[in-house]
Amino acid sequence: MKKRVAVLMGGFSVERDVSLSSAQGVLKALEELGHEFIPIDVTRDITALAQNLEAYKPDVVLNILHGRWGEDGCIQGLLEMMNIPYSHSGVLGSSLSMNKVVARKICQIKGIRIPEGQVARLADVCAGRVMEPPFVIKPIGEGSSLGVHIIYDRKTPLPRLSDWPFEEKILVERYIPGREIQVAILGGKAMGAIEICPKGEFYDYEAKYTDGKAVHLMPAPIPSEVYAQVMEWAEIAHRALECRGVTRSDFRYDDTKREPGELYYLETNPQPGLTPLSLVPEIVAHEGMTYTQLVQWMVEDASCRR
Repeated sequence: MKKRVAVLMGGFSVERDVSLSSAQGVLKALEELGHEFIPIDVTRDITALAQNLEAYKPDVVLNILHGRWGEDGCIQGLLEMMNIPYSHSGVLGSSLSMNKVVARKICQIKGIRIPEGQVARLADVCAGRVMEPPFVIKPIGEGSSLGVHIIYDRKTPLPRLSDWPFEEKILVERYIPGREIQVAILGGKAMGAIEICPKGEFYDYEAKYTDGKAVHLMPAPIPSEVYAQVMEWAEIAHRALECRGVTRSDFRYDDTKREPGELYYLETNPQPGLTPLSLVPEIVAHEGMTYTQLVQWMVEDASCRR
């Protein structure tokens, strides 16, 4: 059945460009599917957004925003109040997932291994009062690896406090060597695990969105028992964080000392990218689902209050 679809895109987070790139593919797919649709570039004028939605009266909203305010439960709350079915996770699932500290704690309670870590002030990290290298620092509520720094040893430069654009409190995690494994979830079911081999230092923002900066291995060439475990843990994380729709969970697999090695959970992305280089479309394609079929699945899965 053809539907009226509003596509929320752009936004005002630091991931605006990623959202716009994701939205281009989604809009093309909606056109191919024959749905009536309207793209809405979201700004800080939430009154205007509500008025646009009220005037258009969509059957469904595809929330293709990335980062703060679009992916952390804020926009989801507005859509709940307007009783408009929308894609991806709800208010609770979005907010839990985007807070890396809370997500870690919940997943650890569920039996999923996480790296040693703590919340600290960046100033204390720079002063050497938190953790001995190697460790990783991350903003607590950002995505796309923005603000992530790996501190290998005491000679590795730390970000300057004056240049730090994120919140003062950050997540400090023990650095886990090994391999980057990511799992896509659709409707609570793990679709597959992919290994990312960045050509640079790690899978940072540039590697994620610049062609040729990383090699993707699908399915991830890891032992079968480890593959089964990472699929299971991604499903557990999806449920424990009250997610719905499409999510992607990120792991490190440390096989540097023995094989099989040990898996570590890093985070869950409640609205993973849909750009030409994004991982969820690549993973589901390996299982026989096209990009257009993925978008149709998202339209059909959209809902409120769960």
